[in-house]
Amino acid sequence: MIEILTISFLVALTGALSPGPVLTFTIYKSLKSKAGYLSGLFIVLGHALLEFFLIILLLLGASLFFQNIIFLISVGIVGGIVLIIFGIFTIRDTYKKQYEVDFNINEQDIKGFKGNSFIGGIFYSITNPYWIFWWSSTAVLLMINLKVSLNEPLGLFLFFLGHELGDFVWYVPISIFVYFGGKSLNPKVYKYVLFVCGAFMIIFGAYLTLNILIFPPTI
Repeated sequence: MIEILTISFLVALTGALSPGPVLTFTIYKSLKSKAGYLSGLFIVLGHALLEFFLIILLLLGASLFFQNIIFLISVGIVGGIVLIIFGIFTIRDTYKKQYEVDFNINEQDIKGFKGNSFIGGIFYSITNPYWIFWWSSTAVLLMINLKVSLNEPLGLFLFFLGHELGDFVWYVPISIFVYFGGKSLNPKVYKYVLFVCGAFMIIFGAYLTLNILIFPPTI
């Protein structure tokens, strides 16, 4: 069961560390809100609520497909490849430019919802195409490999907990750091962290793909 928590956490953390709309909104709300140090927490809670219902819907809706070997193998290949591609892009972008998280966010940088942090966590997740694609491919692959199902409540809880902890340990400290006057993360450190995350995604994606092909799931 610890394997479910650990793998779910690491995969979620690698995704959370990459710049995106949720990070931009977190920085914005941390700067603009009266209690900005709590913005990251409420954004993660909104994000987590959305993902909780999505996981349940995926398990309910895909229950019939999970009995189909062709479907399981196809998802395994596609999900693993998506993880590999995202890892490659992360490493490529890390080399192409000096990464620095810009904490000077203003109204023009926010394209859309600017209100409540909790609602924003939902809005900037569900409107992110990568988030939707990731959950429909790689996340399903993870649940298949980790044998996450509605019939195993503990495994389901650990998968969900690990995934949300991956977001929590990044967005909440960022929110506190920005609110109390932090101007920038060390670009060199951030660059190396992203490189390690990219390498992890490539290796883990290859492992998941090969595992599905060599040891196909049984019904």
